[in-house]
Amino acid sequence: MAKKNCWEFKKCGRECGGANEKELGVCPVAVEERLDTLNHGKNAGRACWAVSGSMCFGSVQGTFAKKINSCLHCDFFKLVKQEEGSNLVSTKDILQKIRSKEE
Repeated sequence: MAKKNCWEFKKCGRECGGANEKELGVCPVAVEERLDTLNHGKNAGRACWAVSGSMCFGSVQGTFAKKINSCLHCDFFKLVKQEEGSNLVSTKDILQKIRSKEE
């Protein structure tokens, strides 16, 4: 069975072609190509906690620093952590990958 991306797990509909794309826009997680394949996800679909502007709990989240506390308690984050085990790409490495490709 394929591992789910956050938009599949949360059913937010903000992926490209999703049910809420027109109303809420495409989530930055769904189009963040720099993180494609990390933790076996599409784009940042399994590294969403490190991407600013994702939608959680019904509202758009801000920067990583502002949202990480919520993410650490998220059922999807816990699932990815469990599924990936010792192969989980660390948040530090994810952020480093985002920053290195911005330069």
